[in-house]
Parts: sequence; structure tokens; C-alpha cells
Amino acid sequence: MQFKAILVAAATIASSVAQNTPTLAAALNSTSQLSDLNTLLGQYPSLLATLGNATNLTVLAPSNTALMSLMNSSMANNSQYVQALLSYHVLNMTVRSQNISTTPAFVHTLLNNTMYANVSRGQVVGARRASGNNGTVQFISGLGQRSNVTMADVNVTNGVVHIIDMPLTIPENASSTALAANLTAFAGALRATNLTNTIDRARDYTIFVPSNMAFSSIGSVLPSLSTTQATSLLEYHVLNGTVAYSPLLTSNSTVRSMAGSNLNITNENGEIFVNSARVIAADILTDGGVIHIIDSVLNPNSTLKPNPSVQSGVPAFSGASSGAVPYTSGITMMSQTMTDDYLTMTTDAVAAGYTTAPSGALSSAGAAASSARASSSSHGAAAMPTAAMGAAALFGGAAWMANF
Repeated sequence: MQFKAILVAAATIASSVAQNTPTLAAALNSTSQLSDLNTLLGQYPSLLATLGNATNLTVLAPSNTALMSLMNSSMANNSQYVQALLSYHVLNMTVRSQNISTTPAFVHTLLNNTMYANVSRGQVVGARRASGNNGTVQFISGLGQRSNVTMADVNVTNGVVHIIDMPLTIPENASSTALAANLTAFAGALRATNLTNTIDRARDYTIFVPSNMAFSSIGSVLPSLSTTQATSLLEYHVLNGTVAYSPLLTSNSTVRSMAGSNLNITNENGEIFVNSARVIAADILTDGGVIHIIDSVLNPNSTLKPNPSVQSGVPAFSGASSGAVPYTSGITMMSQTMTDDYLTMTTDAVAAGYTTAPSGALSSAGAAASSARASSSSHGAAAMPTAAMGAAALFGGAAWMANF
């Protein structure tokens, strides 16, 4: 009888908690700093219906102040774009702030409109807790946009809401993202080899992009390459059909490039190398996958091994000498670029706090990153994915560099 009484009491408490938890619509309607978002969502009844019927969601809700830049821009009149942007603010799993650590996680979103996202299972957002700044929870989106959480864990019946201080930015295509990161040599090389459209329209890819300095260090070699040779060289930097976020780069693996030749991924004392090139900036989101910046141009014929003791990239082309940054004639950086405080970090931050992927994980990854399996979506438990979208993937601390 006593056990039965305990069960009845527990059920009563659970029922009371459920009754006191507002629906998403009620929470948005009753939160004054989300009134503009509530009004904006009201213009998209199909999205509202999707949100109302879904379970295990996380809504990243820009405050009224955060939405001002969007509402005052010309894009506010583009209903297709606004709906895509709103969809990008909805994570397809419940992610509570206490489960976000300094080792970030990728979470798929409702953004699957192929005009804006060309990633299987929907575009992703990065979730991490800043190591400084009092451990602020941040969500990272396209062009390195960081959105800080100002109010966390507003419980609703089908998930949780986090209020953020900046709208997310939808990731752009590879060439535009490269220009925003001052990777002008790579963007110019794509144009010179007529690969821009091929790469920009690709789905589920990983690109190891050499920095401008890396291109410059083999300036004597590049002018002698034919268009066919230059095309093959660029394709050697691309994994086609695999979005390899950085945790999949932490175990020793051999993967096949778009050019057909193999790339060797190694972890040397916490630093990640692709062949002999060091990854110096990881997990730059694009509309079709992810970019990792490396400190030397890859050469399929090179036998150079990783050398962690060397601080800057060693050219993988024998006899090469440096010159002006190639392929940049007529190339202009985007007016909207990644901010220096976000882009500049030390190289060892790329691998800090990684969870090592299983051996061979990268070669079998397919079009998605590794899963961080979760057990429950209840308060205080790990994040719970929806059945359709799977779990989040871990990735290394944001480590970007703007001026190479």
C-alpha cells in the first residue's frame, strides 16, 4: 500500500508539472521580449503548425532587440528567406543549457529548403559554452556568427526555448564563405578552373582549404600547372559525399578525395593533420557542408609526414619557392566578413577537448558527422533527438583565422 501511495503521489506531481508547462505558442505570447518574434511567426502559419505538432525541439528565439537588424533590412520583405531563417532557429532535438559544454556539438535544424541548405538531414547549428566570458552558452551559425544565450531553458510542452542576442546567419556557399574568411586564393582558384559552380552546388562535402599563405608558399609551382592539373589539385582537397565535422578528424583514417587519391588524417599530440598539412581552423559551416583551413597545399605525390614541432606549414611540393598570393586577380573580399575576435585563435585550439572518434569512423561516415547518442529529453538529462533527425555531433572549439 505504501508503494502504491508513492506511485500515486509521483504521478500527481508529474501531472501538475505538465499542466504548468506552457505550450510554445503560449510561452512566446507571454514573453514581452519575444513579441516581435511572435508576430513574425504569425505570418507563417505552416511553420507554426509544424512547431505545434513536433516534439523534442529547441527554439533559439531572437529577442526584440536582436530582430531589429532583420526587420529593418530589405530581406524582411523576402518571405521565403524569412521562413528559411526562422526554420534555421529550430533545432530538431531538445538541448538544455546544462548539457552544453566547451566541447561544442552540431545539431540539425528544420532548415532543409535546398535553396538555402544542401546538407542531408537539415542544416546544422553549433552549440558550445564559451571557455571565457563567464561560460556563456553560444550558438554558432554561418559566417562565424555567434549568438549568445541571454535567457536559457524556458520549458515548453514540446521542448525548450533559449533567448539569444543575435539572429543566426544561414550558411552561404563555399566560394562566398571562402571570401568572407579571406581565403581569396582558394576562391580565385575555383574560378580559374571553372569549379566554382560545381563546388557551390555540391551536397554533403568537406573541403580542406589552404590559407592564402599556404598558396603563396608554392607560388613558383602554380603558374606551371595546366587547367587540368590545377583542377585535379583542387579536387584532391575535397571529400565528396561526407560532411566530416572535426571529431571525425581525430582518429587516424584514410579517406578518398574527390580526385580519387587518398588523404591520410592523423592526430599528432592533439593536433590534426591532413597528410602533412595542419588543420588551423575547423568547422566553418557552408550551405553544403563544412570547411577546415589547413596551413599547406596538399600534394597527392608527396611523402611528407606530419611534423608537430614545425609551427608553420612546410610546402609539400619539392623545390617550390614563395611568391605573390596566386589566383587573386579580380577577386574581392565580401563586404560582410568574419569578425577578427571570432576568427583569431591559436592552432592548438582546433583539437582541444576532442572526443576521439572510433577507428575508421571517417571513412564510413557517409553524409553525416558522428552521433553523440543521448538517453532522454527530460529536464536534467542529455539532449534527446527526434526520431527523424538523429543526434548531434561533437566538434572542436571554434578556431578560425582571418589573416593568413
